[in-house]
Amino acid sequence: MSPRITPDADAEELRSVVRDFLARYGDAEVVLGQAATGQSWVRELWRRFAVELGAVALDVPEDAGGAGAGFREVAIVAEELGRSLVRSPWFSTAVLGVGVLLEVTDATELLAEVASGATTATLAYREDYGDDDPAVVRTTAERDRHGEWFLTGRKTLVVEGATADVVFVVASVEGESTLFAVDGAAKGLERTPVRALDPTRQLAELGFERTPARLLGDPGDARPVLDRVLDRAVAALSCEQAGGAAAALDMSVAHAGTRLQFGRPIGTFQAIKHRCADMAVHVEAARSASLWAAAAASDDQAALPAAAATAALVCGEAYTWVAAETVQVHGGIGFTWEHPAHLHVRRAATSSALFGDRTRQRESLLARLGI
Repeated sequence: MSPRITPDADAEELRSVVRDFLARYGDAEVVLGQAATGQSWVRELWRRFAVELGAVALDVPEDAGGAGAGFREVAIVAEELGRSLVRSPWFSTAVLGVGVLLEVTDATELLAEVASGATTATLAYREDYGDDDPAVVRTTAERDRHGEWFLTGRKTLVVEGATADVVFVVASVEGESTLFAVDGAAKGLERTPVRALDPTRQLAELGFERTPARLLGDPGDARPVLDRVLDRAVAALSCEQAGGAAAALDMSVAHAGTRLQFGRPIGTFQAIKHRCADMAVHVEAARSASLWAAAAASDDQAALPAAAATAALVCGEAYTWVAAETVQVHGGIGFTWEHPAHLHVRRAATSSALFGDRTRQRESLLARLGI
């Protein structure tokens, strides 16, 4: 049976609650302020979002302290955060961190802490800026005579890596990819924020110098876990991109309806009409692709790799194109720092390379289709 694609009534109610919360605590003024200062939500706002809205534990089983919902609900939060662009530890924690913890069986206490919002988390797997292949693992793990594990190496482009309370790290044990948990305050952990194009999503480079770590699972079993977690992350990111594209379109249509030239709203001119119509086509394509990815992540794991790769391509290209057109529709003001249009351009560009660029996603899709 094919998975249900569209969200149900309860999921749409969640959308309304999240959108109202973000309209109050993540509006354009807040986002521009974050972009200027490099700050995230204060802990109290994060606690309210994580606990009162339950936004972190949506697809965590009830017996583990979660809501027992599915990935569709996760996708809705991702979409709404994509519309807002507010910086928070949600993606790193609820998508990457929870994704790892749902795959392992020996970290139930940590899952409960993360699901409650008390502990933020992230995943560090990428070794080099120019190499996004998860099979490349140069960071090494060694065990001392007391049975304790220590990591040595570097990771880059770690989402919220400078602030996460716990970092899940992929390291090599005798040439085999293995998963570890590292405390954010661990000795030998160096965290350096990366100055990226997108100021609303903090990235970091992490250095490990005999850093104490906790083994998750068994040595050598990280690769299939990492593949599933990254498919989940790409699906969530595609929903975020679809939300961002929709917000950029709404912004453009609103501006076209109120900005006057020659005594008429610019939206009455054919050139602007066609731009907005083309943007709407891209937004609907992104929405369709992201809905498929979310449905596959929720109900059809076998289809998820192809669905996630497809969504990455469609949503990435749509968001990049719509964000650029938004700046054009706004004219001169769209190029200024004071207007949020440029933030969508920045987010679109950074997101498209976060888990592999379009070339890599095309190769991944073809491989998964057996072509």
